[in-house]
Amino acid sequence: MCLLIVASRVDPAIPLVVGANRDERLDRPATAVTVLRDAAPRIVGGRDDEAGGTWLATNEHGVVAGLTNRPSPDGRDPAKRTRGELPLALARHSDAASAAADVAHRFRPAHYNPAWLLVGDRVSLFAIDMTTGPMPVVSALGPGVHVLENNPLGAPSAKVDHVRALLGERALGPGDDLLGGVRGVLMDHSVPVGFEDGEATALGENGGGGDPEGVLRRPAVTLAACVHTEAYGTRSSSVVAVPADDGPPRVWVADGPPCTAAFEDATGLWRGGRPAR
Repeated sequence: MCLLIVASRVDPAIPLVVGANRDERLDRPATAVTVLRDAAPRIVGGRDDEAGGTWLATNEHGVVAGLTNRPSPDGRDPAKRTRGELPLALARHSDAASAAADVAHRFRPAHYNPAWLLVGDRVSLFAIDMTTGPMPVVSALGPGVHVLENNPLGAPSAKVDHVRALLGERALGPGDDLLGGVRGVLMDHSVPVGFEDGEATALGENGGGGDPEGVLRRPAVTLAACVHTEAYGTRSSSVVAVPADDGPPRVWVADGPPCTAAFEDATGLWRGGRPAR
């Protein structure tokens, strides 16, 4: 389970803000942030050290691509390509529109474990559905705040509603207020009212739609932005701010759950340096 919060064209000074929590098994090896591609365009992001790829990729031009997984009753299919390749493929482009068009042309959902993606830059944002059908489904999204969890974008979701309520009016505030609000939400452990002692549902391999075999039960704690269970939880957190000018994005990463791990400034990676507090 993962969480993406994207504020697109809300603040003219920072036209793209992305907040991301990566939720995963605690024993799965990963690197919270590194240089993923050292050629033009340079790409930074987290690296899945087990299957390869990434959950969030940012390039020097200001293109940011992230994904969430569609849960499966049987887990991921090891015979398929890792979906972590997809954000990397998107971030190889100099703009989000070209990235989305390329994925729609060259990639096929059947080759990957199912996922949903968001890719944006200073002027546009696109949602890409890689879960069903012969071709990716690409949708252009308007300005505003978009929240993606492990359900289709726009589907009824107690977690999405909860995240939006936590962010509140700060979603429409100036840069520092918006960045602080996103960071604060990523650190939050609360669950929606009415779910404190129950279970939540997520669409499974068969897509839900009233099919009991297509709905997965998950602990209500996974409805929190920052997730903690015995063997699974929020492993790292990222905040990306793309400025209105042509400068590189600002990137902050917490190597661990953001409630306890400090966000470090990883912007130095654009110049070949290391993350710094």
